[in-house]
Amino acid sequence: MKRLTIYAVFVLVVTFTSCSKSFLDRPAQDQPTLETYYQTPAQVKGATGVLYGYPWFDFQDKAFHCIGEVMSGNMQTWDPQYSSFLNFTTQSTDPRLAEAWRALYKVVGWSNVIINTFEQKKAQGGDPVILDPGIAEARFIRGTAYFYIARIWGDAPIVTNPVDLAVSGDFKVPRHLHNDVLRFALEDLQYAEEHLPETNDKGRVTMYSAKGMMAKLYLYRKDYANAKSKANEVIQSGLYDLFPDYEGMFTKSVNNNNIESLFALQWMTVGDWGVQNTIQAFVAPGNLLVNGDGWSAVVPSIDMLNSYEAGDKRKEWSNMLHGQTYPDWRNNAYPTGYVYDTTAPGNKRQTRSNSTKYVVGPGSADEPVQFMRTSICNYILRYADVLLIYAEATLGESASTSDGTALAAINKVRERAELSALSSFTREDILRERRSEFAYEGDYWFDVQRQGFTRAKQIIENQERGTYSEDGSTINSVMVTTFVNESQLYLPIPQNETAQNPKLLLPPVPYF
Repeated sequence: MKRLTIYAVFVLVVTFTSCSKSFLDRPAQDQPTLETYYQTPAQVKGATGVLYGYPWFDFQDKAFHCIGEVMSGNMQTWDPQYSSFLNFTTQSTDPRLAEAWRALYKVVGWSNVIINTFEQKKAQGGDPVILDPGIAEARFIRGTAYFYIARIWGDAPIVTNPVDLAVSGDFKVPRHLHNDVLRFALEDLQYAEEHLPETNDKGRVTMYSAKGMMAKLYLYRKDYANAKSKANEVIQSGLYDLFPDYEGMFTKSVNNNNIESLFALQWMTVGDWGVQNTIQAFVAPGNLLVNGDGWSAVVPSIDMLNSYEAGDKRKEWSNMLHGQTYPDWRNNAYPTGYVYDTTAPGNKRQTRSNSTKYVVGPGSADEPVQFMRTSICNYILRYADVLLIYAEATLGESASTSDGTALAAINKVRERAELSALSSFTREDILRERRSEFAYEGDYWFDVQRQGFTRAKQIIENQERGTYSEDGSTINSVMVTTFVNESQLYLPIPQNETAQNPKLLLPPVPYF
């Protein structure tokens, strides 16, 4: 393996999309080798930088909303590309499911190549001071990807060395136990916590990013003591805070990587397909954008709109509602700014609303937009999440709490939303707070899921997933009746994967 090159990190396509020989494309052999490269921090960061964007693209493009928002009841859809997630009828042949699998295992694969390459370099005498932070960065990304994989599919393969698989020619790997996938993700994050710096270049993860993601994973596992401890370490660092412009975090790329962001996917408008954020093309109204984009494929659900507490400013900050104006969004039809009008053609259907999150408008010199391409980041972990994790972990299994530190955390989030402070809160209070705070950010399904099947079924079956009539006077009511068994907390492995790797259909096996 001495001749594994830097070229492998960028061109070696570790997609894991079919468990076939395309799993590893051989790199060219005329590039800089390990002996001559990865000798400076800049060279290491040049390799790890790719992990923040392109490999994630097929996940953030549509699956992000399908799984996190449509399935959870936060969003409605007319589009058949999303609709099976609305009524829990998603089959293993679903293209969005295949895209999610392909993207997340691509993230894992690219991370593996970087980790193993840097470990090789260390074995050949490379400087650990330079290489360990790069390994930690890649392990943070890999651990986060496996955290998603565990929550989406439950039992799933753990792969750490794609080169060995390629050499062996045996791509048939088993599923591993759900708890082992979570443990693997946690161990990656623990390594990242130990080896990442306290501060880093803007947009790159730090040891506190790892602590925050560990807190989120601990909370998912109901390990409340460790969730509280790790969240508190982030809080006590003093390095993060809530960004004052909540709406602006999601509508202006100038606010990318602000003081609230612990981990975000990074995108740009220029370059090959797959390096840009495409979300606004699917969520924005058509009369805002040009070139056929703005399909309103997914819009806020009636249930989501009705769930906000009275006076919660996040309702208008996260949703386009009739009469709202956006002075920075200008085009020929709106020279002084965009006005959201639900009586306009094309806006009468569905729920008379659109999401504003990850919509930057028609573009300008200050906000470049090229067709479906924007450069606004996707937040994966925000400081608001850390605060609410701390509050919920303090509550633990109790019916309610009036703990002062927990109240300070949840009320800080509420204060930005211009809501009154709570004097105590319950599990339902914090679940509602999380839903309002992170609406349309691809996260709510995992909050519903971790309540367990019985409670998740109650939540789902009491949601209004319908649409308004053309004149807005009545609701074409839709209630879910197809969420009937615990296995539906997870999604099926894509059929093209199981067809080529029958081991994925067998019972899972331990990894540890």
